[in-house]
Amino acid sequence: MGQITLRNVKKSFGEVDVIPSLDLTIENGEFVVFVGPSGCGKSTLLRLIAGLEDASGGSIEIDGVDATSLPPTKRGLAMVFQSYALYPHMSVRKNIAFPLKMAGMSAADAASKVEAAAKVLNLGDYLDRRPGQLSGGQRQRVAIGRAIVREPAAFLFDEPLSNLDAALRVSMRQEISELHQTLKTTMVYVTHDQVEAMTMADKIVVLHAGRIEQVGSPLDLYRSPVNTFVAGFIGSPKMNFIEGAEAEKHNAAMLGVRPEHIDIVEDGPWQGTIGLSEHLGSDTFLKVLVDGIGTLNVRGTGEVGLHTGDKVSLAPQPGKLHRFGKDGKALS
Repeated sequence: MGQITLRNVKKSFGEVDVIPSLDLTIENGEFVVFVGPSGCGKSTLLRLIAGLEDASGGSIEIDGVDATSLPPTKRGLAMVFQSYALYPHMSVRKNIAFPLKMAGMSAADAASKVEAAAKVLNLGDYLDRRPGQLSGGQRQRVAIGRAIVREPAAFLFDEPLSNLDAALRVSMRQEISELHQTLKTTMVYVTHDQVEAMTMADKIVVLHAGRIEQVGSPLDLYRSPVNTFVAGFIGSPKMNFIEGAEAEKHNAAMLGVRPEHIDIVEDGPWQGTIGLSEHLGSDTFLKVLVDGIGTLNVRGTGEVGLHTGDKVSLAPQPGKLHRFGKDGKALS
């Protein structure tokens, strides 16, 4: 089990509502990612679920039980922090076994659980080392192992990969996704990195100023953002936004078009000059100054033979223009 339901949950610090009243259901076995810019309330929301912060209103249910007033130890959840929070003087084995020891489990049973977790996480060769003898990725796996042995109803991850270098983040991202497939346990994951959100999540919750802007699958949010905030946050490179006469032609206050949805053609509606070209092999990214519109980011597949100063003609792909009203909301 591992269903988590938030009803009218809010969090205030004095007069300031950092999380106005919100509702959210996380289904059993889902991998849900809270994503948004710094200060949007995603970590605070995770801490409310964990019981590390007290809700200022509303209720939090875990598997149908009201857990709003329960301490963290009674909620059946396991949290993995950004900082690993390992005991430096203990071996990996003892770090993973620590919550079981505190719960009074027998040494034999604890040892069995530690061995099983170590096997899942490929830590078998490191059980007798201390955290200082491990890489950042290995230490994060130890922290996850300590959570696994508790057999929680859900795992809560608070930006667990932000201390790792880019290459290690990619491999750890894959390992956590594979772990979810293996354990089939509910996971709630906080990140500011929309690429992590898009590649890992079953369901993404986009937060802005403590409010939920949109909830949906990665492709739902990519294809049908409900407003300019979601449209600009989801997708890499970011969506282009166009105002003025071009938007008015389409009965909108603003148009949005993703860089990968703009084609370089012989005779398109947009004429421009390349200001910058970035050739990455698999992709070429162009910044094009378009007459009457401004600068558009264009993503070409493969090695596009264009360079700074070249003249180009562009056309948005059919059906790929997003229309927004003056309030920033998507138009049908």
